[in-house]
Amino acid sequence: MNGRHHIVVGVIILVFIVMAGRLFQVQLVEKKYRITADNNAFKYETHYPARGRILDRNGEVLVGNKVSYDIMVTPYDVQEFDTLTFCQIFDLDTSFVHEKFREYKRFRRKIGYQTLPFKKQVSSQQYNQFIEKSFLFPGFTGVPRSMRVYPVEGGGNLYGYISEVDAAFLKNHPEYKSGDYVGKTGMEEAYEEILRGEKGYAIYIRDAHNRIKGHYEGGAYDKVATAGTDVITTIDGNLQAYGEQLMKNKVGSLVAIEPSTGEILTMVSSPGVDVSQLAEINKYYGELVTNPYKPMYNRAVMSPQPPGSVFKLVNGLIGLQEGVITPESRYPCNYGYTVGNLHLGCHGHRSPLDLRESIMMSCNAYYCYVLRAIIDNPRYGSVREGFERWKQYTESFGFGTKLGTDIPGEKAGTMPTAERYDRIHGKNRWKSLSIISLSIGQGEIGCTPMHLANLCATLANRGWYYTPHLQKETPENPIDERFKERHYTMVDTTHFQTIVEGMEMAINYTGGGATATIARIPGVVACGKTGTAQNPHGDDHSVFITFAPKDDPKIAVVAYVENGGFGATWAAPIASLLVEKYLNGEVERTELEKRVLEGNLMHKVKVKR
Repeated sequence: MNGRHHIVVGVIILVFIVMAGRLFQVQLVEKKYRITADNNAFKYETHYPARGRILDRNGEVLVGNKVSYDIMVTPYDVQEFDTLTFCQIFDLDTSFVHEKFREYKRFRRKIGYQTLPFKKQVSSQQYNQFIEKSFLFPGFTGVPRSMRVYPVEGGGNLYGYISEVDAAFLKNHPEYKSGDYVGKTGMEEAYEEILRGEKGYAIYIRDAHNRIKGHYEGGAYDKVATAGTDVITTIDGNLQAYGEQLMKNKVGSLVAIEPSTGEILTMVSSPGVDVSQLAEINKYYGELVTNPYKPMYNRAVMSPQPPGSVFKLVNGLIGLQEGVITPESRYPCNYGYTVGNLHLGCHGHRSPLDLRESIMMSCNAYYCYVLRAIIDNPRYGSVREGFERWKQYTESFGFGTKLGTDIPGEKAGTMPTAERYDRIHGKNRWKSLSIISLSIGQGEIGCTPMHLANLCATLANRGWYYTPHLQKETPENPIDERFKERHYTMVDTTHFQTIVEGMEMAINYTGGGATATIARIPGVVACGKTGTAQNPHGDDHSVFITFAPKDDPKIAVVAYVENGGFGATWAAPIASLLVEKYLNGEVERTELEKRVLEGNLMHKVKVKR
């Protein structure tokens, strides 16, 4: 009995020691357990940080901030108030207020003593009226928040927008809370972690009569909001704005890259989201998503289309590398290429042509011969094997794959496979003639304008490229290492000079037959290639790639104008004007500029209305 007594006493003493230690820890050491949103002794006030700005390569603000206000409510603290006056201040219907409080009542246990957003982004005028009469509205407070502003007209799809988080997002991102904002598209999404900053808060203590007595522990547990970090982009703001003007009332894309770095100078998707709509995206969202021209769709990286004759340059390079042609190889053309019942047409020009001339005049027949020589090369055991080798070459240029840019939503495009041709024609029953449309960039191949801009940069560099990107490297925000890696194609760099000479002739040759003379720029030796991409749903697409200067390239551009017709009709003027603006600072070809700026092709694009 004596032993049992000692054991019982010992257990009781041990329990008291544990309880006393835990009580000490909770009350004096771990005060954080007391500081919770459900504790009615405290009132929490969230301080939202200013979001980082988005700047262009020259330090000009593309996306900035201005102060707006959110009206917050702590339902537990709300007493009877003048609903009519409240609604007049904020231009609200009384039914909105009544519905809100019915909701608070339904979820009162879950809400507890929390403070919730009631009306977001009210104007300074409304906020000042509210402050003057705030004594009439117990339980309501105002919290300053930053709101996006856009000093440069244009670039809506490029910058993207921010929006309040929803339930689905919160489920996968517990670090955010209801009422927070997050980048949804564009650069706002791509650089969310850098731009968002870190929220702060103030904790106030209440007395027994629910009155605020001041900061808890003198503010020792308050946290200062940390502003987001600015992101410097590779974009040239003035060039971006000019590109937007050139593409106005046209459907398509305009992309410019600095070849030596892979930095994107301009990226236009037209029609796009107007920057005046971005700051209030919720107001315009329904209108934007139902617009038949899909302004929220970033065509530059999300719209795979046939490259058209621009792709002849790739086939020419592959032919040189494979040794099936030389720069002097000549092929005939009689308004196209004909074998048996197959005829692939071409425009009228002198014949035969060598490789440089075939680029200058954009001869279709020439590249039919080239593709068949590649696919039917005797060194390969079958057409299938020759095609697989061709496919490896094209993929080394970035086609058929995601380039790995820092642009959300980038698409890989489409690249045909031997298995697909087996399904179309029967297993191993297809020949080089079966896929002859690939010779001129038609058929089963599809690429985005960004792929074509990257091709142009690769040609400018004579055989290599950096992955295109939007973030400019700074000591504070270094770019990802993948943007510093050179990517070489499978074609030896020595073969590129011939192709570049053909591209120079396409613009500058004066002996007749050049397809891109409209793209000549005063004082600049530019290189280019036209493309007319066939379109079964209307007029052909107008395509043009160009880089300049020839021997020290500073800019590589693609213009892709849907339903624009011949490459020289719309794409070539648009791309060359952008180059002229960038290199010369002003445009001398004012008549051409006037025609482009006034051109309206929207009626040519077939859309579902």
